[in-house]
Amino acid sequence: MIQMIFQSSYQIDRRPFCIRVLTAVLLSTVVCSNAIANDNDPRAREAGVAPGIYQPGPLNAITDVSGVQVGHVSLIEGDDIRTGVTAILPHGDNLYQNKVPAGYAQGNGYGKMMGTTQVIELGELETPVLLTNTLSVPEAAAGTIEWTLAQPGNEQVRSVNAVVGETNDGRINNIRLRAIKPEHAIEAINQAGSGPVEEGSIGAGMGTVNFGWKGGVGTSSRVLPDENGGFTVGVLVQTNYGGELHIMGVPINAEALNTAAARVAQEASPDGSVMIIIATDAPLSDRNLERLAKRSFLGLGRTGSAMSNGSGDYALAFSTAESVRRTTARRAMLSRIADWPNGEMTPLFQAAVEATEEAVYNALFKASDVRGVNAERYPQLPVSAALQILRDRRAIE
Repeated sequence: MIQMIFQSSYQIDRRPFCIRVLTAVLLSTVVCSNAIANDNDPRAREAGVAPGIYQPGPLNAITDVSGVQVGHVSLIEGDDIRTGVTAILPHGDNLYQNKVPAGYAQGNGYGKMMGTTQVIELGELETPVLLTNTLSVPEAAAGTIEWTLAQPGNEQVRSVNAVVGETNDGRINNIRLRAIKPEHAIEAINQAGSGPVEEGSIGAGMGTVNFGWKGGVGTSSRVLPDENGGFTVGVLVQTNYGGELHIMGVPINAEALNTAAARVAQEASPDGSVMIIIATDAPLSDRNLERLAKRSFLGLGRTGSAMSNGSGDYALAFSTAESVRRTTARRAMLSRIADWPNGEMTPLFQAAVEATEEAVYNALFKASDVRGVNAERYPQLPVSAALQILRDRRAIE
């Protein structure tokens, strides 16, 4: 039996949450489980790991950017299926009719991100952004297209640019079974909400591996001072990449941790992928959003990634500012669009770097041990041991 865990970002509490098996998949059943949620370990900042100079928003999440919504669907079946979908919506209106400016950046391009050529060409998003596993990109796109066509006002739409990112969760998930179906993507979109975002082994992060440890979904945000515009930058990551883990500049490796699990993690392949989604309420052009997206790779590098040959490293940034929204009326005529000046972009760049770095830490801290295909176990990073190393090196108090 497939267990579908659905989690919208506004439904989080600290109790074991419920698993609903959709009637569209198998049965109409409710099962309670805490198999995925990690309530034992703190988020990075709660543990004193607070990179950067700017402060986070109230939620320290991508949903600190007003209007942004996040939803997860996770699939579990036996020892084979550990995968899922995460949906990010820039706003709650009709996205196709009220497009948002967007910019795309590529680090190492070993990946299958869908919909990017139109984003590059037109500089805009017209659908939610979906994240899933490598072999399920077509199904996630089909669900996104079906959902978009069904929205009131889209009755005459005949072209949809679905944007779907992916990482390969085949080390934990039996990816060849292609368990994700279009209805899972639709459910993730429909369940999306504002508020706290569940992190770790959930949604698109259900089957991911990061630096040899269990990876997952992580998020963080930064709020600029009023003198720099007072804007918010939020980041959400799907981490499935390798390298040599650094936290606050300190190597967290097998020698430092001195455990058998750490030695296994140290031997893991540096290959893998990461998806970085950046939201801001700053009124940015698509050109400056592309520049913002590029800066997120600096945050990735701070965590120990070298963007290896077999890694797919992608970043997508969008603005929710109403003043730059590509509405139907604005697209029909010459329009005056506000554009934050180039000379004031540096604080936004800094915020994107910091939020990306912390989002990766949150994905690692909030992940949970997962045993998947071939009964192979991928443990969570030993957070307490990592924190002690940071204290010993005086990187944190």
